[in-house]
Amino acid sequence: MRHLIPSYVRVPAVFFIIFGLVEFFVDSGDKPAFLEYPIIMLFLLLVLVILIAIEGIVGSIENVLFQSLDEAGKQRYLASQTKVPQFTKLKAVYAKLKGGEKPIEEEHEIILDHNYDGIKELDNNLPPWWLYSWYASMVFAVIYLFNFHVTGSSDTQYEELDNEYAQAKIEIEAYKKTAKNLVDVNSVVLLTDALDLQNGKKIFTENCIACHMADGGGGIGPNLTDKHWILGGSIKNVFQTISEGGRSGKGMVSWKKDLKPLEMAQVASYVLSLQGTTPANPKEAEGDLWQPEGAEDLQIPAEIKDTDVLEVEKSVSMNN
Repeated sequence: MRHLIPSYVRVPAVFFIIFGLVEFFVDSGDKPAFLEYPIIMLFLLLVLVILIAIEGIVGSIENVLFQSLDEAGKQRYLASQTKVPQFTKLKAVYAKLKGGEKPIEEEHEIILDHNYDGIKELDNNLPPWWLYSWYASMVFAVIYLFNFHVTGSSDTQYEELDNEYAQAKIEIEAYKKTAKNLVDVNSVVLLTDALDLQNGKKIFTENCIACHMADGGGGIGPNLTDKHWILGGSIKNVFQTISEGGRSGKGMVSWKKDLKPLEMAQVASYVLSLQGTTPANPKEAEGDLWQPEGAEDLQIPAEIKDTDVLEVEKSVSMNN
């Protein structure tokens, strides 16, 4: 068999088989193993050199042995090099699956009376491979019928698709809970973790104090420490304002191209944490008095101080 495959085919074939095994068994992440680990590149280079050396050594040995033969031996060796393997067992299996055919000179024995414009039909037996496939398909059809449509023990393809969609939806929702950067205006929640608020304060300091002052008291922009809001004072409202900007033609610009969703959620949460604080030079209130959802029906006596109203609103917000 060796003489049927030339060395310029054997060497690359064996080399790439070894290369594939290395890539399969070595965990290198997204990068190829020989790039992630340079030692593997040296190993593969060594393998290639060894393969080429083996071919050269074997060729030299064969040449020496050939030269040591007498003329009759040389002729026998050359004849064996040109001999093609017959694959007799494989051919026998193929002949059995193919089935017997009548030779051309005996086709008159199985010819039918059908005649279509001079084209005649032979009554050959179906090949065994076709018959075996037909029998197997009938057995499969019976099992399939009982399994999916009679007993219903397995899901149909439509039921499997529905189940996979439902499972994928569950997995997506679970992933969103841990992937904060997938947050949007519909899923954003108030962040209370100290690290989130610290990052929110840093973002606020870098981008927002020019309009709202460092303490949130307001300047060009409105006061963020009072209870009045122009576009709403819930976490969703503040996130929406940061993401899409303020009122058309005036107000703050959109920050969604500059900040990631998580960063917008952090700075929105930090802004809401400024509620009730006392800035150095608070700007006059703008917008409408904001009440948390569910607090509209509360009857607040006029004599209660503003600080008490704030505490009531916070309590209602927490209960909701």
